[in-house]
Amino acid sequence: MRRIAQAVSPALVALLLCPPAAFAAEKPEPSYYGPQPATESLDLTMYQRIRTEGMTHGKVMDFAAALTEGIGPRLTGSPNMKKANEWTRDTFTRIGLVNAHLEDWGDFGMGWQQINTWARMVSPDPEPLWMQAAPWSMSTPGAVSGEVIFLPQVTKEALAKYEGRLKGKIVLAGDTRETPDLDKPLFNRYTQEELDEMTGPEKPRAPRPGQPTDIRAFMRERLARAKARTEAVKMMADEGVLAVITPTRDGGNGGGSGIIFDDNGANLAQSAQKPENKVPVPNAVMMIEHYNRIARMVQAGVPVNLEVNIETKFTGDHEHGFNSVGEIAGTDPKLKDQVVMVGGHLDSWISGTGATDNGAGSVVAMEAMRILKALDIKPRRTIRIALWSGEEQGLYGSKGYVDQHFGTFAPAKGGDDGVPSFMGGARGPLTTTKEWETLDAYYNLDNGSGKVRGVYTQGNFAIAPIFAQWIAPLKDLGVTTITNRNTGGTDHLSFDAVGLPGFQYIQDELDYETRTHHSDMDTYDHLRQADLEQAAIVEAIFLYNTSQREAMMPRKPFPHPEDENKLRAPIPGLYPNAIKSEK
Repeated sequence: MRRIAQAVSPALVALLLCPPAAFAAEKPEPSYYGPQPATESLDLTMYQRIRTEGMTHGKVMDFAAALTEGIGPRLTGSPNMKKANEWTRDTFTRIGLVNAHLEDWGDFGMGWQQINTWARMVSPDPEPLWMQAAPWSMSTPGAVSGEVIFLPQVTKEALAKYEGRLKGKIVLAGDTRETPDLDKPLFNRYTQEELDEMTGPEKPRAPRPGQPTDIRAFMRERLARAKARTEAVKMMADEGVLAVITPTRDGGNGGGSGIIFDDNGANLAQSAQKPENKVPVPNAVMMIEHYNRIARMVQAGVPVNLEVNIETKFTGDHEHGFNSVGEIAGTDPKLKDQVVMVGGHLDSWISGTGATDNGAGSVVAMEAMRILKALDIKPRRTIRIALWSGEEQGLYGSKGYVDQHFGTFAPAKGGDDGVPSFMGGARGPLTTTKEWETLDAYYNLDNGSGKVRGVYTQGNFAIAPIFAQWIAPLKDLGVTTITNRNTGGTDHLSFDAVGLPGFQYIQDELDYETRTHHSDMDTYDHLRQADLEQAAIVEAIFLYNTSQREAMMPRKPFPHPEDENKLRAPIPGLYPNAIKSEK
């Protein structure tokens, strides 16, 4: 060996003598799994430029007015959703973005829009009534009149006593509910004490009475109730019921008085947009005060007759969903193929104009991109905006994008457990694409019009100290809080599910959960200009900082959902003196 070593170069000697493990150690670890610099390099001049541009030349309210009032409600698959996709794509180009286009994520279901809906009490006392069509309801054949039947429980068993007597009737389907006293404000901003509490470990939440703690059990129970309701609705249709009216749900803090929430809860079928699930009877959702009055009179034995007109339009059984995408191209030869993303969902429900949910998040993302483009920045990484559709029915747009670009899960071993994948349903192993390696981070806004107060890290502990340094210069704007807690219910989950950094901002609640979320109050009038301008500035700074870092943002460990059942299983033989039961 010595004579061989004398005859060859020292590098070759090292190659021959080093064990294989040494070479494995020399292979560089991807920067998103490797160590991060302790100190962030912040361009405070750029912070100031972004703030000045957003505060002095802001266009966020112009975007909001054009979207919510110029186009209106944007149910996925509807003509208005098509207008919104095309308008956002064209506006991306107008503000200087490149590669503005629409991406098809697949078959959504029936295209539909509400044309006109009204109702009135004919007897015993004439009165106008306030209701709207449930999404994907069929039309009545013009105005129809009929006697009311009150059905607190929507099951075939509850309908049995009316069998053979339903023809020509209008059914109130669902129980009455109280209208609570408004003893708390319906409009709230976070206090500093509440924000400080969010930085600590989350306290276990006691389940509401009757609510399962296991999400899978909860979903299975919900699906069973939906099946029973579907059977009852078929019986109503077979017997010739004219229309079905459901009561609107409540809002937070008892705020659901005098308004209508018109969303999945108003539908009489799961995934009502699918042709195979089409509800076979016209259906609408009514303001609770009007619903309660009619129901109480019927319970008291008073015959009540209504006149109802539900006019809707279907535009196809297999309308596709689209996402609106645009970019600011990266310029660094080493980093330009890596991508920083920002977005929110563009679709909405139908009873308002989709302003706070989620026109707000969409126009804030657009304004953040406009600010960066107006400043003529040359980011090292590509910055991409994506506005999703189909979020309200199950994150379809963002999940479709993630499936096409970043990775997919194999079917779960043992089959589907009945829980939607975006709610933690069973999944097999994840297979990623080459693009998965290049997505640096995704930032999402979808909790109304409130200003940004911080960020949820989704349990990504390594990213918390980075974000903490980023927001330190933004304290005067009210951005103070980094929490390692998770938050759900929107499109960042599609990215987080496949092991990519996906984040949702902490926002002031305002009246989002109490009044505007999915209701006819969700209009431009409930947007707050100063809050949206602040949010756009914060989002632009996060995009800029991410695009300029040398290292990619840290990621959580690679997900392995296929191991969940094994990890959840009890340890066999753990309990002492237990006698094994015979099967």
